[in-house]
Amino acid sequence: MPLRILADLALPADALEALRAGTRDHTLLLPARPAASVLAKGEPDPQLTTADVVFGQPDAPALLASASVRWAHISSAGITRYDTVTFRDGARARGLMLSNSSSVYDEACAVHGLSFLLAHARQLPRGLATRTPNGSTEWNSLRAASGTLRGETVLLVGFGAIARRLAELLRPFGVNLIAFRRQPRGDEGMPVVTEGGLAEALSQADHVVNILPESDSTRRFFGQDRFGQFRRGATFHNLGRGATVDQSSLVAALHSGQVGEAWLDVTDPEPLPEDHPLWRAPNCFITPHVAGGHAGEAVHLVRHFLANLDRFVRGEPLLDRVF
Repeated sequence: MPLRILADLALPADALEALRAGTRDHTLLLPARPAASVLAKGEPDPQLTTADVVFGQPDAPALLASASVRWAHISSAGITRYDTVTFRDGARARGLMLSNSSSVYDEACAVHGLSFLLAHARQLPRGLATRTPNGSTEWNSLRAASGTLRGETVLLVGFGAIARRLAELLRPFGVNLIAFRRQPRGDEGMPVVTEGGLAEALSQADHVVNILPESDSTRRFFGQDRFGQFRRGATFHNLGRGATVDQSSLVAALHSGQVGEAWLDVTDPEPLPEDHPLWRAPNCFITPHVAGGHAGEAVHLVRHFLANLDRFVRGEPLLDRVF
């Protein structure tokens, strides 16, 4: 039976063409005002009341209120606006399925994280900022400060698709990997700590990589107390969500040297105001939430949705199903 599919995100021409071709046996509904990006919240759309499937970033209360939508496929890896007790309970009560796009972004995010780690190891910010001649004091100091990651300990805080892929990329560099997750599954392939062992793991880590999603339980997860548990001078990386960090505590930790460097792809808010203290904090390097970006991203996103659409029609398990 043909489905009514609402796609509420703005897509470039090639991705929209792929979506139209892949849904030709169904009715494709497009909003009057699509979301500006794969991360932006969509406006409440009256077509939600008749759609069977939604692809994008639908308004959470409107989605929950719709009696017709059976499956929502979210156009990002994060599901912050849907990860609430109210939404989960409501979705469960009416049989609404939710999937995300983790498989689209895990590789790019993991490579971005690896880039942060390697840029730190090879002292790239410092090297790119100098024209010192070889043999000089600065030149010798820069060479002496450059490392290879071998033997260093990397703590992955939050162990989903991104962390799993980052671990694969890091293994050839000879690092010691530790994962933090609240409920270990036994298939992590490395030592795993839970809440009770996190403080000790933080004290051992050379790099703490935060990949936590934003939820009621993770907001301000990294604050004064946890930064105080770091091995002094350790490096902090954030690929998850800006709201999982108390940024005033991070600024203080950078100024005191408790945190040696911070490499951030996410902040709160985004973008940061020009006068925000993080811009002036020592050894703080920020990219503007682009870790998941990659060439052909929109087409990749559409193809992932269409693969799931085929599974949905056939009654097969969905890829990246959240609940």
